[in-house]
Amino acid sequence: MIPAPVKSLARTVGLTRPRVAAARMACERTTLALARRRRALPGGRILCYHSVGQPECGVNDVAPGRFRHQIERALRLGYRFVPAAAIAEGRGGARDLAITFDDGWHSVLSAAAPILRDYGIPWTLFIVAGWLDRPETGPRGILDWRAIEALAAAGVEIGSHSVTHPDFGRLDTDRTVEELVVSRAIIARRLGVAPASFAIPLGQSMNWTPFAQQAAREAGYRTLYAQAEETKPEGTVGRTFVTCFDHDLIFQALLRGAFDAWEEWV
Repeated sequence: MIPAPVKSLARTVGLTRPRVAAARMACERTTLALARRRRALPGGRILCYHSVGQPECGVNDVAPGRFRHQIERALRLGYRFVPAAAIAEGRGGARDLAITFDDGWHSVLSAAAPILRDYGIPWTLFIVAGWLDRPETGPRGILDWRAIEALAAAGVEIGSHSVTHPDFGRLDTDRTVEELVVSRAIIARRLGVAPASFAIPLGQSMNWTPFAQQAAREAGYRTLYAQAEETKPEGTVGRTFVTCFDHDLIFQALLRGAFDAWEEWV
């Protein structure tokens, strides 16, 4: 337990839990980048973003200018962008990258989509179906169904990210099945095609179970995306998270595998 005087001092100087967590994350990512730990993935790498120019998303928000710079940087380094499915299905090469977004924040449409369109880059968006069906149940700043339908019509792959964004590691079996089956059914009803892919909310090894893995397959999902490459649950596809701290040094390091054993919220 933190003593009351220490809590009071922390409040006085503005040391809130989110700020402390953000500072720790920045230090961790910089340290790993400087450590020069590298392990290139022969089959390509899938990047996971959340928002682009939406500060309420905290550490997961990447400024539009930095997002464009990261795309350009990757291209200058000799990478090419391919659909996430190509890498997930084993059809990627060592210099292949894929772009995915989680949650469905409005900046994905207003800021990220135009940049990706400028470079002809395919991408995938994983949406929380319940937040779109009942906006009052989710955070503010999420896209609506009209926007999702427009993105799908433009060729963006739409995958499921559950109904309510729960921690599957804490769900009972009935709720696990409901989150997987209902989210897929909602998306199929709205878009006319059922999603083939599912991104695990929170994405860590602790946020998934063998039962959830089996239930996801039985629900009809072909590809299941997790977080860190080296700690992903068996049978899932790893992704590399990109954060607001990822300047050139960190971004180039993550492309080369510096964060393949790093889980964001541990």
